[in-house]
Amino acid sequence: MAEAVFTPNAPTPVGPYSQAVRAGNTIYCSGQIGLDPQTGLMVGFPDDVEAEATQVLHNLGAVLKAAGATPSHVVRTTIYLTDLGHFDLVNRLYGKMFGAGVLPARACVQVAALPKGARVEIDAVAVLVFPY
Repeated sequence: MAEAVFTPNAPTPVGPYSQAVRAGNTIYCSGQIGLDPQTGLMVGFPDDVEAEATQVLHNLGAVLKAAGATPSHVVRTTIYLTDLGHFDLVNRLYGKMFGAGVLPARACVQVAALPKGARVEIDAVAVLVFPY
Protein backbone atom coordinates (compact mmCIF):
# COMPACT_ATOMS: atom_id res chain seq x y z
CA MET A 1 0.00 0.00 0.00
CA ALA A 2 2.81 2.47 0.80
CA GLU A 3 5.21 3.50 -1.94
CA ALA A 4 8.43 5.49 -1.58
CA VAL A 5 8.78 8.59 -3.73
CA PHE A 6 12.19 9.65 -5.01
CA THR A 7 13.37 12.35 -7.38
CA PRO A 8 16.91 13.41 -8.26
CA ASN A 9 15.52 16.98 -8.40
CA ALA A 10 15.51 17.15 -4.58
CA PRO A 11 18.31 16.29 -2.17
CA THR A 12 19.01 12.69 -1.32
CA PRO A 13 17.80 12.07 2.25
CA VAL A 14 20.46 12.65 4.90
CA GLY A 15 19.19 9.70 6.95
CA PRO A 16 17.18 6.47 6.70
CA TYR A 17 13.93 7.92 5.32
CA SER A 18 12.17 8.55 2.01
CA GLN A 19 11.75 11.95 0.39
CA ALA A 20 8.04 11.14 0.53
CA VAL A 21 5.73 8.19 0.97
CA ARG A 22 2.55 7.77 -1.01
CA ALA A 23 -0.15 5.79 0.79
CA GLY A 24 -3.26 5.60 -1.34
CA ASN A 25 -4.16 9.16 -2.30
CA THR A 26 -2.13 10.73 0.48
CA ILE A 27 1.46 11.89 0.15
CA TYR A 28 3.59 12.45 3.24
CA CYS A 29 6.58 14.61 2.33
CA SER A 30 9.59 14.51 4.60
CA GLY A 31 11.02 17.82 5.70
CA GLN A 32 13.07 19.54 3.06
CA ILE A 33 16.05 21.76 3.82
CA GLY A 34 17.93 24.07 1.47
CA LEU A 35 20.41 21.59 0.04
CA ASP A 36 21.18 21.87 -3.67
CA PRO A 37 20.32 18.43 -5.10
CA GLN A 38 23.27 18.50 -7.52
CA THR A 39 26.03 19.64 -5.16
CA GLY A 40 24.68 18.56 -1.76
CA LEU A 41 25.67 21.99 -0.40
CA MET A 42 23.40 24.32 1.57
CA VAL A 43 22.14 27.14 -0.64
CA GLY A 44 22.65 30.59 0.87
CA PHE A 45 24.96 29.40 3.63
CA PRO A 46 25.95 31.16 5.83
CA ASP A 47 23.96 34.40 5.54
CA ASP A 48 21.31 34.32 2.77
CA VAL A 49 18.17 32.93 4.39
CA GLU A 50 16.04 34.00 1.42
CA ALA A 51 18.08 31.87 -0.99
CA GLU A 52 17.95 28.96 1.47
CA ALA A 53 14.17 29.19 1.96
CA THR A 54 13.64 29.48 -1.79
CA GLN A 55 15.64 26.25 -2.26
CA VAL A 56 13.60 24.55 0.49
CA LEU A 57 10.38 25.36 -1.39
CA HIS A 58 11.93 24.31 -4.71
CA ASN A 59 12.93 20.95 -3.17
CA LEU A 60 9.47 20.45 -1.69
CA GLY A 61 7.89 21.27 -5.05
CA ALA A 62 10.14 18.72 -6.78
CA VAL A 63 9.12 15.99 -4.32
CA LEU A 64 5.44 16.85 -4.75
CA LYS A 65 5.82 16.72 -8.53
CA ALA A 66 7.55 13.34 -8.36
CA ALA A 67 4.59 12.07 -6.34
CA GLY A 68 2.10 13.37 -8.90
CA ALA A 69 1.01 16.35 -6.81
CA THR A 70 1.19 20.13 -6.91
CA PRO A 71 1.18 22.71 -4.12
CA SER A 72 -2.61 22.94 -4.54
CA HIS A 73 -2.87 19.34 -3.27
CA VAL A 74 -1.12 20.20 0.00
CA VAL A 75 -3.43 20.17 3.02
CA ARG A 76 -0.92 20.51 5.89
CA THR A 77 2.60 21.84 6.38
CA THR A 78 4.99 22.41 9.23
CA ILE A 79 7.69 25.07 9.04
CA TYR A 80 10.70 24.75 11.32
CA LEU A 81 12.89 27.83 11.82
CA THR A 82 16.01 28.16 13.92
CA ASP A 83 15.14 31.85 14.33
CA LEU A 84 11.56 33.16 14.34
CA GLY A 85 13.09 36.44 13.23
CA HIS A 86 13.00 34.89 9.73
CA PHE A 87 9.23 34.30 9.94
CA ASP A 88 8.16 37.24 7.75
CA LEU A 89 10.68 36.42 5.02
CA VAL A 90 9.81 32.72 4.93
CA ASN A 91 6.09 33.52 5.13
CA ARG A 92 6.36 35.79 2.07
CA LEU A 93 8.12 33.08 0.02
CA TYR A 94 5.72 30.39 1.30
CA GLY A 95 2.79 32.57 0.21
CA LYS A 96 4.14 32.67 -3.35
CA MET A 97 4.04 28.86 -3.50
CA PHE A 98 0.81 28.20 -1.60
CA GLY A 99 -1.05 31.52 -1.98
CA ALA A 100 -3.70 30.39 -4.49
CA GLY A 101 -6.88 28.54 -3.59
CA VAL A 102 -7.36 26.91 -0.21
CA LEU A 103 -4.28 27.50 1.92
CA PRO A 104 -2.87 24.47 3.75
CA ALA A 105 -3.29 24.17 7.50
CA ARG A 106 0.07 24.97 9.05
CA ALA A 107 2.26 25.16 12.10
CA CYS A 108 5.47 27.16 12.39
CA VAL A 109 7.86 26.55 15.25
CA GLN A 110 11.29 27.68 16.32
CA VAL A 111 13.74 24.84 16.92
CA ALA A 112 17.21 24.74 18.45
CA ALA A 113 18.88 23.23 15.40
CA LEU A 114 18.21 21.54 12.05
CA PRO A 115 20.25 19.02 10.03
CA LYS A 116 23.29 20.26 8.10
CA GLY A 117 23.11 23.70 9.76
CA ALA A 118 19.84 24.53 7.98
CA ARG A 119 17.83 27.46 9.22
CA VAL A 120 14.57 26.46 7.49
CA GLU A 121 12.82 23.11 7.03
CA ILE A 122 9.34 22.45 5.68
CA ASP A 123 7.36 19.21 5.53
CA ALA A 124 3.96 18.62 3.96
CA VAL A 125 1.00 16.31 3.57
CA ALA A 126 -0.85 16.29 0.25
CA VAL A 127 -4.06 14.59 -0.83
CA LEU A 128 -4.51 13.78 -4.52
CA VAL A 129 -8.23 12.97 -4.48
CA PHE A 130 -10.55 13.96 -1.70
CA PRO A 131 -12.93 11.20 -0.60
CA TYR A 132 -16.05 13.25 -1.33
